[in-house]
Amino acid sequence: MKIALHILIFSIAASACAQEVPTFSARVNVVTLLATVRDRDGRILNNLTAGDFVLTEDGIPQKIRYFVRESDLPLTIGLLVDTSRSQTGVLDEESSASYKFLDQVLREGKDQAFIVHFDTRVETLQGLTSSRVKLASALQGLSIPGEAATFLYSAVRDSSQNPMQDQTGRKALILLTDGVAYRDPTTIDTAIEFAQRADSIIYSIRFSDPVPIRPLRAAFVASMKEHGKLELERMAKETGGVSYGVSKNRSIEAIYSEIEEALRNQYSIGYTPSRPSPDGKFHKIKLTTRDRHSVVTTREGYYAR
Repeated sequence: MKIALHILIFSIAASACAQEVPTFSARVNVVTLLATVRDRDGRILNNLTAGDFVLTEDGIPQKIRYFVRESDLPLTIGLLVDTSRSQTGVLDEESSASYKFLDQVLREGKDQAFIVHFDTRVETLQGLTSSRVKLASALQGLSIPGEAATFLYSAVRDSSQNPMQDQTGRKALILLTDGVAYRDPTTIDTAIEFAQRADSIIYSIRFSDPVPIRPLRAAFVASMKEHGKLELERMAKETGGVSYGVSKNRSIEAIYSEIEEALRNQYSIGYTPSRPSPDGKFHKIKLTTRDRHSVVTTREGYYAR
């Protein structure tokens, strides 16, 4: 009798569920990813479909419920400029290239940017705006202090918390630095966590004065810059961005062109985890394509909130 009753209840519930049309609501926990895909030669692929992707969260396969190519979502860019003494010889070039990039990538009335500099402190030179005049003025006001410190991680933390945390759409932090954090009270782990919580992608551009000529000093600085390179690569990788380095064969203008191309060719992918509600924990994401030769760049996880 109990078995028959259970079967009857299950049949009624199944019938009711079958008649429901799946819809998103304000209470549904939707996770959105922004992803860029390149082929084995580094060329961006912008003609893929949802069926070309394989997605898991914490190792559990997920169904892609929302998919858009070449996302038209509003874009917020935070330009974080290292103004410590290691940038003395390259600051003017950084300023000029940065303005050209913002001028090209920002769409009038839709996208915004803000500019922060960091050395012995973190300071916002220009808050969120779409005004080219205000952005140019902020970049022209960059200067090098006499004291020595590089609050790199603090700049990422502060910019992620405010204003990035409250923005919607696509969000990218671009770091102009040699990657060497000095006397910074914030750790790299904290910086990454704040960027992830704000759903902000980090792109870094390594650029600084040449290594000093004196042998002992040169060896020390080279070691510090190599460590900084690895840290920048880690921040970019864990948030879904890319770390670049300026060299004789790759100018800062060329790097900005690559970042612009990536921002213009992103897939917006959404899914709903099986959890009944956000649990506040960090969840690992893995997004790949069925073509094993393609490389997908996206964030490695998120904090469910």
